[in-house]
Amino acid sequence: MQDETQGGAASGLSATFWLPVANALAFLVTLTAVCWAMSVQRYVGIDLYPQQFFAAILALVLPLAYLTLPAKRGAMRNRVPWYDLVFAVAGFVTVAYVVVGYPVLVLQIFARPIEVWLPGLIISLLTLEALRRATGWALVIIIAAFLLYALFGDIIPGRLQGRTQNWQLLAGYMALDSNGILGLPISVAATVVVAFILFGTLLGITGGSRFFTDAAMIGMGRFRGGSMKIAVLASGLFGSISGSAVANVVGTGVVTIPMIKRDGYPGHKAAAIEAVASTGGQLMPPVMGASAFLMAEFLAVPYSSIVLAALVPAILYYVALFIQADLEAARMGIRAVPKSEIPEGRAVAPGVHFVLAFAVLIYLLFWRNYQPERAALIAAVVLIATSLLIGYRGERPTIQRLFGSMSRCGYGVVEIILISAASGLVIGVLNVTGLSFNLTYLLVQIGGGSAIVLLVLSALVCIILGMGLPTLGVYVLLAALVAPALIQVGIDPIGAHLYVLYFGMMSMITPPIALAAFAAASIARSPAMATGWAAMKFGWAAYVIPLLFVFSPTLILKGESTDIIIAIMTAAIGVWLVSSAIAGYFAGRLSLPVRLLFAGSGLLALVPAGAFSGAVITDLIGVVGGAVLMVADVVRNRRASPRSAET
Repeated sequence: MQDETQGGAASGLSATFWLPVANALAFLVTLTAVCWAMSVQRYVGIDLYPQQFFAAILALVLPLAYLTLPAKRGAMRNRVPWYDLVFAVAGFVTVAYVVVGYPVLVLQIFARPIEVWLPGLIISLLTLEALRRATGWALVIIIAAFLLYALFGDIIPGRLQGRTQNWQLLAGYMALDSNGILGLPISVAATVVVAFILFGTLLGITGGSRFFTDAAMIGMGRFRGGSMKIAVLASGLFGSISGSAVANVVGTGVVTIPMIKRDGYPGHKAAAIEAVASTGGQLMPPVMGASAFLMAEFLAVPYSSIVLAALVPAILYYVALFIQADLEAARMGIRAVPKSEIPEGRAVAPGVHFVLAFAVLIYLLFWRNYQPERAALIAAVVLIATSLLIGYRGERPTIQRLFGSMSRCGYGVVEIILISAASGLVIGVLNVTGLSFNLTYLLVQIGGGSAIVLLVLSALVCIILGMGLPTLGVYVLLAALVAPALIQVGIDPIGAHLYVLYFGMMSMITPPIALAAFAAASIARSPAMATGWAAMKFGWAAYVIPLLFVFSPTLILKGESTDIIIAIMTAAIGVWLVSSAIAGYFAGRLSLPVRLLFAGSGLLALVPAGAFSGAVITDLIGVVGGAVLMVADVVRNRRASPRSAET
């Protein structure tokens, strides 16, 4: 890795000077978010617009980004060059100006004075450049295309023709209006996401992450294919709190992928199952990579409604992955994790206190209806208290490390804050140009009013638009562009938003640009495309389940209790049958015709009874046929065993 100052004068601010400033900024990002979540400003008698708070967070994040992120991605940062110092100071001063003057400036947007449009232009450009450094070109190019559409949309023929905007008005609107940079995405990121990232950071510092990995080892290590099952559990737990599928792969994959390979799995399969497990974490409540909170805001429904709706599909996703891990192990003859590598239960037992923090979090969210950010902060306090009193494996966090978690959290949310701020630009363009309505109309028109055609078309659009984008950016883009078209043809709004989230996330494991799969492949040192195709195979459920819950909301827990229970049971059987068909193994190896029968029965069983008229019959055929196939395969292999032994 090359130092960005090499090849030129080694000028600029050395780490001795800029690093303490960056640490202070990161600390202030977290502290500001915590104070806002706990309503400190009200207790001290300060009245602020929410947008002033969001701008204050951005005023800290922009200079932090320019101090820590080199212009060339992947370069080392030993010194901060002069131009990044200029960008850092300009970002702080300009956004701070907006914080102080917001009540007056926001009323002058449509008058287009220079004191509105010039700061707006500077903030927009600095945000996009910081985003490029944090995530690469993909999202920046998409956002730039939207901004160009806002300026020149009138020259586009047909239904996508937009209302052209004055560039000065657009600059001020994007930076100051509540539908722009300071809008809904950054409101969620600056409150809820910061609180949960802080909770996750504390979990790592106090030993909680290690406890859950150890617990997964004890629970699954003694079974065949234990290493793969450990990866599924650990990545699912960590990924629900992590804000990025790729970050989840890197965070847990460095441990799980070598473990899986050591057990005898091919490198591409080891990487694939980690990628699928990590991606699934973004679909698993309670956090869902922060998408759950944003979804609740978009739909104006309680956060608990989103979590309950997402629960069963996510469980089915992991059930399918877990079954395939087990059957792959059986097919390849891979045994349990060596006993010497499994921690003793006596050593792990004291870590049960970490569960208390999660219990408090769930209690406050679902029974007391606390705001998510406040619930996360209270759970974090409980986590700190129990860790200081009990610790884990003879270690307790020091006060210095606990304070250090504030800075670590601040660094950890830089990318998400930048993505959220830049996503506000997309929402702003949709509002001022009418593009959202036009695109919804166009999709419905192309679909010919057919829900099935529109769903397939939307799935392809979601996967394509999601390629190369981080989780939160994927969801914001799809929720604004694709979900309205699905709702227009009568699909349940929560089902529509979960549908686009699922297929948007599947871009992470779908070639040709499968970021999570490729990140895992780099750790496993396996071929990238082979890993991507294997990940699609392991993650098959995520391509099928969304189609089911949009046609029958019983899988998102809407309907009569009896219908919901039956739908869940038949879906679980269907997942088992299809997973067996894909693995080519049940009680023993399956021939191709039998695999096709397993797959057919499984798909029939997966279809909820309320999906269409006559679906009860297909359900019954699938379940009964699947049961016959399972019993037949067990009997066949039991009969073959003595013969195998004799030979």
